[in-house]
Amino acid sequence: MMKKIFFLLLALTAIAFPQEKYFIYFKDKGVPPTHSLMKGDALFKTAEELLSERSLERRKKTMGDNYITYEDLSVREEYVNELTNLGVEIIWRLNWFNSVSAYLNEIQISEVIKLWFVERIEPVKSFAFKKDYEERTLLIPEKMQSIFDNDYGPSFNQLQLSRIPEVHAYGIKGDGVIIGFLDTGYRWRAHESLMNSKVIAEYDFIFGDTITANQPEDHPSQDFHGTLVFSVTGGYAPGQLIGASYRSSFLLAKTEDIRSERNIEEDNYAAALIWMESLGVDITTSSLGYSEFDPGQRSYTYSEMNGNTTIVTKAANLAFERGIVTITSAGNEGNSSWKFITAPADAFNILAVGSVNANNELSGFSSRGPTSDGRVKPEILARGEVVLGALATDSVGYRHGSGTSLSAPIAAGVAGLLLSAHPHLNNYQVRSILIETSDNSSSPNNDRGYGLVSAVDAISYPTIEKSDNKYFLHKYFLNNPGIDLSTVKMLYSTDGENFNQLEYSSAVNKQFKYALPVLGFDQIVQFYFSYTDSNSVERKEPVSGAYKFQYGQLTIYHNLDLKFIPTDYVLSQNYPNPFNSGTWINVITETDENAQLVIFNALGQKVKTLFSGLMPAGLNKIPWDGKTDFGTQAASGVYYYILRMAGKEYAKKMILLR
Repeated sequence: MMKKIFFLLLALTAIAFPQEKYFIYFKDKGVPPTHSLMKGDALFKTAEELLSERSLERRKKTMGDNYITYEDLSVREEYVNELTNLGVEIIWRLNWFNSVSAYLNEIQISEVIKLWFVERIEPVKSFAFKKDYEERTLLIPEKMQSIFDNDYGPSFNQLQLSRIPEVHAYGIKGDGVIIGFLDTGYRWRAHESLMNSKVIAEYDFIFGDTITANQPEDHPSQDFHGTLVFSVTGGYAPGQLIGASYRSSFLLAKTEDIRSERNIEEDNYAAALIWMESLGVDITTSSLGYSEFDPGQRSYTYSEMNGNTTIVTKAANLAFERGIVTITSAGNEGNSSWKFITAPADAFNILAVGSVNANNELSGFSSRGPTSDGRVKPEILARGEVVLGALATDSVGYRHGSGTSLSAPIAAGVAGLLLSAHPHLNNYQVRSILIETSDNSSSPNNDRGYGLVSAVDAISYPTIEKSDNKYFLHKYFLNNPGIDLSTVKMLYSTDGENFNQLEYSSAVNKQFKYALPVLGFDQIVQFYFSYTDSNSVERKEPVSGAYKFQYGQLTIYHNLDLKFIPTDYVLSQNYPNPFNSGTWINVITETDENAQLVIFNALGQKVKTLFSGLMPAGLNKIPWDGKTDFGTQAASGVYYYILRMAGKEYAKKMILLR
């Protein structure tokens, strides 16, 4: 009886005192964070059931057999129920963070923090919504080129700068790919360019329903921005607007509340990414920039643009780890006192997209890099000035706008075309190819990043597929219009001097496929193509040097060269070994890499995470004092340490003697 009275008093208190939104983090999920999930275990199977088959298949391409992790386990229902009994209003369950978001007042906070299963409570931050740098109503249509199979109307030039219509002409239009948008809302059912789009699911993370168009409670302009952005990728109205990847399927998440009292909230973004991931999304794109908070809240500083601070950045990192190609606008801060990219553009593997004008000149408003920990940003560029999109308030209306909000959906469309042409690619490969084939990749900087993205060059870049433990090389010849396909030769070398010809196993619609010979694991292979053009002149691709890859890995390099490929061991044997009070593990990498170093016991249970984050290039000496994540002494025995880096795992054994 006393307990019921206590809960009733707390519920009445919730009504009497003002509430704000908070993250409530739990200490565990019924098992500790160090618990190792094994395929076939009950917990593993339960987590699998939360994901679609498409999500599982996408994860396996990147994560291999370890495609379910602790983050995927649900938050404990018992903990949620106990909070609910206290009168706490739960908003979102965020499995990846082992937390929930909820409305609390000061008295509730003091009671919730005492609960034995609560680790900490943090406020959910909200951010000032910024509309695009410029917008103007369409007055004079731009002229289209008539040589392509679509009538692009005034949308032609924004796509042609990234050579998208050329790819459409080859029949590559985004089929088979799911692209997810996180934005303000979408009045897609009413607009001529969007009403036939393949929207497979939509959700409003502001009001908690499936209506992403404006509702009575919304600001009148709520769905303007999202409709405009979505149409740049998915629109199709011949003679008016053609989207960059218009035959893809789409997921739409309404995450940004532009009403002045609510604005953009971190938990909505994280919840939307978790939702999209579970449905099997391949690519996510957001035209957001989080740096400025509502009045009275602490704003982020530049030092916190480090890839691992904001909730939205952490959520983007976790989405990428699960095989998603993550894309976001770099921000429109280039002319402001802030200047730099904004979260989540600082995430480790996200593709931050800057803006250029019609002449491929950097837009003054486009945010610059680097991240505060020194990584090049933005990664890629697309046209972000005078970009045409659908007008939400008029079923046949269109408008030009400017901002990195408009360059991001063009880049997402290029990623969609690349993945549609090469469905075997994982997200590491997609990211690498888009960077390699951008026009500044040989000399990246923190204004232009790696440069303007090109759909033709990206799809024409060679790729590697692993199937049934065999490796195949794929090559489209889209960027060589005068090529005589009968003269194509592929030559490879394992010593950098002697090149041998490899015959293709198939050649269909300008796509050649080669079965790679069995070579030594991690052996460096160089290769190039030769062919004759329409003028009987012999050509070579690449024009200078050669493509390179390590046998057993899936990434091919050219402009980024071998500095992106570890040429020595990446994981040393620990020293001393066996050890008693402490040991050292050396990791060598030739470039900055997002990495994780974890210790497991002989039963496969996680004991200690030694490192997780951006590992700098060069020699990294990482100590272990023999303690677990809980600070207790690990027992004597055999342990395994595993380094996860660049989509691969490296493992070695050590012995601890007490």
